[in-house]
Amino acid sequence: MIDKLEASLRFNRESLNLRAQRQEVLAANIANADTPGYKARDIDFASALNRAVEQGRSGGGVALATTSARHVVQQGLAATSPELLFRTPAQASIDGNTVEMDAERVSFADNALRYEAGLTVVSAKLKSLLAALQG
Repeated sequence: MIDKLEASLRFNRESLNLRAQRQEVLAANIANADTPGYKARDIDFASALNRAVEQGRSGGGVALATTSARHVVQQGLAATSPELLFRTPAQASIDGNTVEMDAERVSFADNALRYEAGLTVVSAKLKSLLAALQG
């Protein structure tokens, strides 16, 4: 039963984790908009999500430590960090900085909105599961 619950929420969990990591990367880009030579970075969200979900399906993870022989042996997911890619600017800066504030703000707002939508989906799924359990 728990395996089915975990499998049904795996995609959403990985999506929210990646969105949170991407939000940090975008915030770092915005914070370094005036830093000479700073190269803007981003995550290829689709490929990172595919890798994370496939790793979860294949059981690729780390064994959790047990302190007693009576503990149930479980597999935990290995923490993966998505590959950070450099952005190619539409217009190069004289000081070598590749952050384009308009593009960063749009990406930041879009990612935040999608994160909130993901939370809404997870909340709705959990509410429906709770309603089914309560009868």
